[in-house]
Amino acid sequence: MQIYVDADACPVKAEVIRVAERHGLTVHMVSNSWMRLDDSPRINRVVVAEGPDAADDWIAERVGASDIAVTADILLAARCLKAGAQCIGPTGKPFSDANIGMAIAMREMQKHLRETGESRGFNSTFTPRDRSQFLQALEHAIQAIKRRE
Repeated sequence: MQIYVDADACPVKAEVIRVAERHGLTVHMVSNSWMRLDDSPRINRVVVAEGPDAADDWIAERVGASDIAVTADILLAARCLKAGAQCIGPTGKPFSDANIGMAIAMREMQKHLRETGESRGFNSTFTPRDRSQFLQALEHAIQAIKRRE
């Protein structure tokens, strides 16, 4: 079991590392540029080439059925689910086969509304409650995978 993090704008990197250390898991922090992180033998810093989907492609090509992906990118979440991985958004919302179709549809609708000027596309603020929900979701995903193995 490994954790793959779409790390460029991820607000819960420290939380992922803390949980991974507790469970003895490897974390792949994938981004388009070098990032400052705590030194840990559990962290694999991956810097991919510039490009809109380079980090997504790196993660999707490697994530598997016993792994967890952390991303806010709905299309990457769909790719990870297809590979059999657990997938969690940074606010703690788990993506699943049951909800990914609706998430993709909402993403496309929001994109259309932004393109037509109907919406300005503001994102909500990341809150302490989001951080807490993320920690709970990550722990739940790890325990679910351990029960399966």
